[in-house]
Amino acid sequence: MKPLFLVGYMGCGKSTLGRKLARRLGVPFADTDALVERREGASVADVFRYEGEAFFRRIEREVLEETIGAGEAAVVSTGGGLPVWGDNMAYMNRAGRTVYLRRTAEQIARRLSPYGRQKRPRLRGLGDGELVDFMTRDMASREPFYAQAALTVECGACTDDEIVERILTFLRECEVR
Repeated sequence: MKPLFLVGYMGCGKSTLGRKLARRLGVPFADTDALVERREGASVADVFRYEGEAFFRRIEREVLEETIGAGEAAVVSTGGGLPVWGDNMAYMNRAGRTVYLRRTAEQIARRLSPYGRQKRPRLRGLGDGELVDFMTRDMASREPFYAQAALTVECGACTDDEIVERILTFLRECEVR
C-alpha cells in the first residue's frame, strides 16, 4: 500500500480519522504536526511564534519528505496548511493517495474545544463570529489545493465510521486499478 495522506482544514478530523484508518489497515499512523513538534522540541504554536511561519513550513516539508522517504505504508495526517505550500500537494499525489476531508467552517467551529482554538496559532483570540468568518475566508483560499486530492469526502453528515468505510472502499478500488 502506498502512503495515505489526509488533507483538510485544521480541526476537520484528520488526526482522529487517521488513527482509526491506520488501525483498520494495520499500518503506522503519522501526524506531521506531531513530528514537527518532536523534532523542534516545541509546540506548533511556539514554532510559529518564535521561528516564524516560513521556518515552520520548511521543517514541515522536511518531515513530509522523511515520512515519504521511509518507504512504508502509513496513514499520514497533514497540517492544515501543508498542502498549500510549495508543491506539497503534487508531491503527496505522486507519492501516495490523498483524501480531502471537507467540512464547513461552521461544522469545524462546533468541533473545536477552547483548547483546540488555543493550540492553533491562527485561531487564537478569535470570538465565535470572528472564528467562522476567518475560517470561511481561509478555507476558500486553500480549497484549490485541497481539491487536488484523489478523493474528497463530505464529512458533515457522516459518522467517523462512515468516513473510514468510504476511504477504505476508495483504497480497495485503487488497488484494483
